Amino acid sequence: MAQQLLMPKATAVWLVDNTALSFDQIANFCKLHPLEVKAIADGEAAQGIKGLDPIATGQLSRDEIGRGEADVNYKLKLLEPKVRVPESKRRGPRYTPVSKRQDRPNAILWLVRNHPELKDAQISRLVGTTKSTIEQIRERTHWNSANLTPMDPVTLGLCSQIDLDLEVERASKGRPLPTAAELGASLQPASETENLGFSYRPEREEEKEIDADAVFAKLSSLKSNRRDEEDEDDRF
Repeated sequence: MAQQLLMPKATAVWLVDNTALSFDQIANFCKLHPLEVKAIADGEAAQGIKGLDPIATGQLSRDEIGRGEADVNYKLKLLEPKVRVPESKRRGPRYTPVSKRQDRPNAILWLVRNHPELKDAQISRLVGTTKSTIEQIRERTHWNSANLTPMDPVTLGLCSQIDLDLEVERASKGRPLPTAAELGASLQPASETENLGFSYRPEREEEKEIDADAVFAKLSSLKSNRRDEEDEDDRF
């Protein structure tokens, strides 16, 4: 990987202000267009950018700048870095410890059954496996399919709950909501929900009405009975 200049525009600002290098030399060194360097020199561009000293950052030596100032056709060269930063490796499947690799098929089976919305690439990122293994477990063609038991990968320590929830959320975006048939439940009709197991019959208005004649007749009979009792008491 070729070494790159740090903050090229800020470096160009410093070189314009502190050296006698030509616009073409600065543009070639900073990977800019000569007109852009000229605009920096005229104050039309990079007005809010503070210059960065390439000598202080170890990217350019004072002798190298002197060679460039002495020869207009000289092309400045970056200094070799004192510390080599390793290149970032391409992100691959998650590394799984050897002691837990035997649990991966069980975790894959759990993910396939409980989260069918997950893609093979997502399962591969979660438990560190290959697409061919996922297909074999999904199609029950894995050599150990008969002995596999679905197990939560979080419980097995193959991934974190946060990573699992994140992948499930990504896979669920844009999916239509499940229908009542898919959920296996539906709303019951009102006639069934209102049926409480007994019938309630409101009393008729005629039954509620009181017969006045019958009431007065009953009161009269009670008064006459009471008078007869008092007369009998007086006799004795």
